[in-house]
Amino acid sequence: MAKEVKTIGVLTSGGDAPGMNAAIRAVVRQAITKGLNVKGIKRGYAGLLQEEIIDMHAQDVSDIIQRGGTILQTARCMDFTTPEGQQKGAEICKKHGIDGVVVIGGDGSFKGAQKLAEHGINTIGLPGTIDLDIASTEYTIGFDTAVNTAMEAIDKVRDTSTSHERCSIIEVMGRGAGYIALWCGIANGAEDILLPEKYNYDEQMIVNHIIENRKRGKKHHIIINAEGIGHSTSMAKQIEAATGVETRATILGHMQRGGSPTCKDRVYASTMGAKAVDLLLEGKTNRVVGYRHGEFVDFDIDEALAMQKGSISGKSAGICQSRNGYDHKYEQCTDKKNHTAEYKRKGTSKFACLCCRGSKNVFRSSLRLDRRGLSCREFFRKISGIEKRRV
Repeated sequence: MAKEVKTIGVLTSGGDAPGMNAAIRAVVRQAITKGLNVKGIKRGYAGLLQEEIIDMHAQDVSDIIQRGGTILQTARCMDFTTPEGQQKGAEICKKHGIDGVVVIGGDGSFKGAQKLAEHGINTIGLPGTIDLDIASTEYTIGFDTAVNTAMEAIDKVRDTSTSHERCSIIEVMGRGAGYIALWCGIANGAEDILLPEKYNYDEQMIVNHIIENRKRGKKHHIIINAEGIGHSTSMAKQIEAATGVETRATILGHMQRGGSPTCKDRVYASTMGAKAVDLLLEGKTNRVVGYRHGEFVDFDIDEALAMQKGSISGKSAGICQSRNGYDHKYEQCTDKKNHTAEYKRKGTSKFACLCCRGSKNVFRSSLRLDRRGLSCREFFRKISGIEKRRV
């Protein structure tokens, strides 16, 4: 028999993300509409262990949907990673009559919700992180705002970088995930995008790319560097020493977590918050809400935590690699007749030559061979034996 839920708690845990207030608002108002009592747990699991628990009413969440951060505050809590802390947290929930808890945060927060569920407290997790690094969902609360904040900042850096003919390395957040870097790299038209999932630490490749662009008359060079790679300042010094081009590092930092959430973050967070309450009313527990294939869905937390985040898609990787200089020189095929005949002769007609980029497959040379002055036929012969690699 499903456990009857009369009072629910809501908390935000881990790093804050724009849109968390929208989710809190939706949880409170949906619960009140359904006849439930709501308690706000301040400062995440740390506040739970300190019994920082307040009653919440509809007016308490007025005028917050447009605000960044979280009105409940957030924190990381090492004490809650221990069995004793988890047991204490569950006992405090029962002491305050809390039958179910909505936890807004990332994978670490979900692990806490998982432990509360094991101690008899119904729990629902909402994905709240700017990093987009939760495997069970294609959307996380805060990512859209963070990537737009970073994009606008990079546009401003580009302006001054062009004026001074500089190379600019701009480091964005994301921890070990490169999604903010990838999206900004494409949206900002960066010359190089450095992703933790793909980066091979070949800085000579970047140096060569900068020198080639200078020879072609380019006035600036934008490098988007993911937080998971880091070392932007030392990288800037090395690039400047190797190229003679003034190079500056800009670390955007925590500004990406702040600011008024975008329309998407407000709407999606609100939808997820309402769904969390509905799941608790259905008697469900140990679930996490996600967004996949255009629908809001829910998974068992155990299943969600066991999922592995898919790698950057092949299409996106191709864009990233072309930005990083693997095939950027080969932009237009002027010799299609010859290259087509040559590829058919080799039995590889499904592959495009480097200068065509008409396929998901490219040839990649560790020697950075230059095609200029060669027909496709001549170039193909030059690179014969070089590894074919699907991106």
